[in-house]
Amino acid sequence: MKVLVIGHPDAVLGFSLAGVHGQAVATAAEANQALDAAFAAHDTGIILVTQDVARLVQARVEDLKLHSTIPLVVEIPSPEGVSPDEPTLSQVVLRAIGIKL
Repeated sequence: MKVLVIGHPDAVLGFSLAGVHGQAVATAAEANQALDAAFAAHDTGIILVTQDVARLVQARVEDLKLHSTIPLVVEIPSPEGVSPDEPTLSQVVLRAIGIKL
């Protein structure tokens, strides 16, 4: 099973350095298209979606996080950072796929 990241171009670039493929998106239409493609690929096990992109398609991402088991959809912080009460991107990635950034 593969891990895929959908989101901010900087996040996609960073994950590509760790060997995780992804798709950079900037609009709701691009986000929906990327999610559709990820679900069509039967070898995707985890889809990481950055918060900025998740906000573009909030209802769909929330539904997928609650109801999708394969692939598992996980919302991760955007490269801009997170509020102090949320985990950092490195912490989320470490918990999600076991890679320390």
